[in-house]
Amino acid sequence: MSIEERLGYHFKDPFLLEVALSHPSLSSEIRPAPPDNQRLEFLGDAVLELAVTDYLYQSHPDFQEGVLTKLRSSVVSKSALATTAVRLEIGEELKMSNGEEGSGGRMRASNLADAMESLFGAIYLDAGFAAAREIILRILEPEFEQLDPDTTQGNSKGELQEILQKLSPESPDYNITSEEGPPHSRTFVASVNWMNEELGTGEGPSKKSAETAAATKALQLKLWENKSS
Repeated sequence: MSIEERLGYHFKDPFLLEVALSHPSLSSEIRPAPPDNQRLEFLGDAVLELAVTDYLYQSHPDFQEGVLTKLRSSVVSKSALATTAVRLEIGEELKMSNGEEGSGGRMRASNLADAMESLFGAIYLDAGFAAAREIILRILEPEFEQLDPDTTQGNSKGELQEILQKLSPESPDYNITSEEGPPHSRTFVASVNWMNEELGTGEGPSKKSAETAAATKALQLKLWENKSS
């Protein structure tokens, strides 16, 4: 499978793809020095951050700035991007000097992360932001699925469980009530119920995040106080 097939994108300008995969170390062996991916990395970093920021902002209307910032950081960090690059076998496609390759450059996390950002920048130049956003969100879908808003919100589900167990041994029950959207951009809606009453609903790009949003809404509404009064 070619790199374009793995990315799910065919470049109109193949030179952009070539530059995105060119490590700066090539300048030590080739004269005149060929274009490398540093400028594309700079651009792609901004494109990536905007795409992920917009997605998280739209997908989590109940989350505050601090939570959104932490979620974004876990997706766009160098280590996360390197993991994505390994999954897409980007290292095998990189063009680099013999010295860089001999020192493990094809699997170096910084090289892999830089290459991912460069590729996103190249796609942006080749087709615009809308296309780049679509590709980024599809490529990063596994990373979005792994996001755990509980760890950034003080564990809303755990907090709700603790409050309700002081009132009754019955635990809250979470249900996914709907899901819609294309595979790379699903939206799930969850409800949390307790003692035959719906305490809150929430939505998110994964079942876990939707359940967390429902718990967060329940903590805001405090409908259980009606039963305990």
